[in-house]
Amino acid sequence: MNRPPAASAHRAPTVPAPSPAAFGSPAAALAVMPALCALAALAGGLPACANAQAWPIKPLRLVVPFPPGGTVDITARVIQPGLAEQLGQSVIVENRGGAAGMVGAEHVARAAPDGYTLLMGSNSTFSVAPALNPKAPYDPVRDFAPVSMVGTTPFVLVVHPSVPARSVKELVALAKKKPGLLLMGSGGSGHLVGELFQSITGTKFNHIPYQGVAPANIALVGGQVDLLFDQLTTALPNLKAGKTRALAVASSRRVSSLPDVPTAAEAGVPGYDITNVTGVLAPAATPAAVIDRLNGALHKVLALPATRERLATIANDPAPTTPAQFAAYVREDLARWQKVVKEAGIKPE
Repeated sequence: MNRPPAASAHRAPTVPAPSPAAFGSPAAALAVMPALCALAALAGGLPACANAQAWPIKPLRLVVPFPPGGTVDITARVIQPGLAEQLGQSVIVENRGGAAGMVGAEHVARAAPDGYTLLMGSNSTFSVAPALNPKAPYDPVRDFAPVSMVGTTPFVLVVHPSVPARSVKELVALAKKKPGLLLMGSGGSGHLVGELFQSITGTKFNHIPYQGVAPANIALVGGQVDLLFDQLTTALPNLKAGKTRALAVASSRRVSSLPDVPTAAEAGVPGYDITNVTGVLAPAATPAAVIDRLNGALHKVLALPATRERLATIANDPAPTTPAQFAAYVREDLARWQKVVKEAGIKPE
C-alpha cells in the first residue's frame, strides 16, 4: 500500500474564505466573521478575512453633486457626524456641482468600488437628469450600488406674491386663459415636476431653467419668474418670511410646517403626489458586505433622535430602506420620468 508523503501529516488544512451568501445575508456574515477569522488564523491564516474586517481604514468621501445649501447638501451634513461615529472614520462631505448633478454623480460612478467614495444622491441625479439626458455619462441602474434611502421631502407649488391666483384652481384658470404667460422657474427635478403638473391640468407655463435650486428661488423672490415647483426644504424659509406663497403641497397628506396649505388632491389635482428622495449610493461592484455595513450604519444614524430632529427642521422625513428596496425605487422612478419626458415632448438638454 502506498503511503502519502510524510510532510502531508503536518500540512495545515485549507480553509476557504467564507461567503456572505452562506449565511443568508452580508449582515449575518459580518456578525460571525470575527469568530471564523480567528479559527482560520489557527488553521494557517485567511487574508480575505483581514480585508473584510479592516474596512473602513481611512476617511470616506460623501459626494454631494450640487452646490452647498440645497436639500441634498443639508441632508448629507445632517447624517455626516453620526455616520462617522458608526463607522469609526471621518466622513468628508464634498460638493461637486455641475450639469444638474451629473458631474458629481459621474465622479462617483467612476470611482474605485471600495466603499470610500459615496454619492449623496436624489431623484435629480438617479432619475430626472438621466431621463432628460439620454446621453448622460452614467447609467443610474448599471453604474451604482444603492445603499439606502435617507429621507423624503414633498414638493410644494409656490408663487410670487404678485401672482393674482390664490389657489391652484385659480392658477390653472389663469394659465389656460393666457398659455405661456406665467414663467415657471426650475433648478433641478422641479422642471419635470412642473411638466407633470401641466400634463395633468392641461396648462402651459413658460419654463425658465436655472443652475440650481438656490438661484431659482432668488429669481422667484425677485419676481423674475412667477412660480416654482420646489422641495419643501428649500421653499420653507421664503414661505415663512412671506416672500413667496404656497398653493399646494404635492403629498398625500398635509405637512406640519404648512398646516393651512392643502394637498394637491385637496386643491383639485388628485394623484399628484411627488416627493424628493435622498439616498446614499456607491459605485457598482462595491462588495456586498461593505454595502450592508453602510446600510446598517445609516439605519442606526436615522434612528437617532438628534438626526430625526434635525431632518424635521428641513421637512425631511427619515426613510431608511434595504439596498434592494432602494434599487427598485431607482428603476421605477427613472421609468416614471422617462415617460413624462416622452409625453411632454421635451428635447434632450
